[in-house]
Amino acid sequence: MADRMDVMGLRKAMTAQLSGPGPGTGTAEDAEPLLPRTVVLVGLMGAGKSAIGRRLATRLHLPFRDADTEIEAAAGCTIAEIFARDGEPVFRSVERRIITRLVKDEPVHILATGGGAFMDPETRAAIRQHGVSVWLRAELDVLVARTARRTHRPILNQGDPRAILGRLMEQRYPVYAEADLTVVSDERPPEVTVELVIDALEAHFGVPLPHRPPRAGRPGKPDPGKTDPSKTDAS
Repeated sequence: MADRMDVMGLRKAMTAQLSGPGPGTGTAEDAEPLLPRTVVLVGLMGAGKSAIGRRLATRLHLPFRDADTEIEAAAGCTIAEIFARDGEPVFRSVERRIITRLVKDEPVHILATGGGAFMDPETRAAIRQHGVSVWLRAELDVLVARTARRTHRPILNQGDPRAILGRLMEQRYPVYAEADLTVVSDERPPEVTVELVIDALEAHFGVPLPHRPPRAGRPGKPDPGKTDPSKTDAS
């Protein structure tokens, strides 16, 4: 009975959150957006969605939103607590509703999503209809290094992180490959990855976007290096 009440309480909180306006995100919302659709970053934990997303939002003068932060604000507890108390199915239902609202009803912004969000067919459909998805594709060594010593990821707390990430790559990479765009996220500085995302968005939408000014003694733009959609398998 207690578990059932917890689930009902979470859903009640979600209903109240979804019925009201989202929190303010600064003056970027008042500017004319450079893009016609919200950019949704997808990929495994450690791919750099939040780090790249914040930098990309600054570069494009857009608000940045993090789906996990939005969920925690609505639920009044951490994602780890939601998983432990209510289970993954309830969490995915909440996640689906939050992301659908953000891409459908909120002004254009940069949205970072959790690693499992894009696996949900309804969530993918909402992103496809109202936004543009960008898969930040990272190799296993990169993911392991970036997620080391972080205890706030419930899935990685269930065993050997490297083995878990490897298994998730096999399961999820074929689905992530359905994203509109794919950009490699590797050991290079995040500013380089941001440039690659901007290149991909320019080509996709056919609009000019602001790039980082070149540094002395360095090329103006990094080697595009965008992955070919035909090469986005999990091997």
